Amino acid sequence: KQNMDGQGATADPQLQHFIEIESQKQRFQQLVHQMTEVCWEKCMDKPGPKLDSRTEMCFVNCVERFIDTSQFILNRLEQTQRSRGSLSETMSE
Repeated sequence: KQNMDGQGATADPQLQHFIEIESQKQRFQQLVHQMTEVCWEKCMDKPGPKLDSRTEMCFVNCVERFIDTSQFILNRLEQTQRSRGSLSETMSE
């Protein structure tokens, strides 16, 4: 379906906003799933009726390191994109 201006229906700002929010939710769910899988493999020796303190601390540390690492990677990617953006601007001048 095309609008009068020739652009597709995805030009609707509300639809674009909805799609962006749903994409963020999906990325977050993927991150939680990945973190759960990594920390489960690392910390859970033998599942039982309750966690012992060593296993619980392992999960806490694993989750914190996973979040720290994810944040570090995101910040690094942003820096890289910014430096590429400023580099391409100076090359086009």
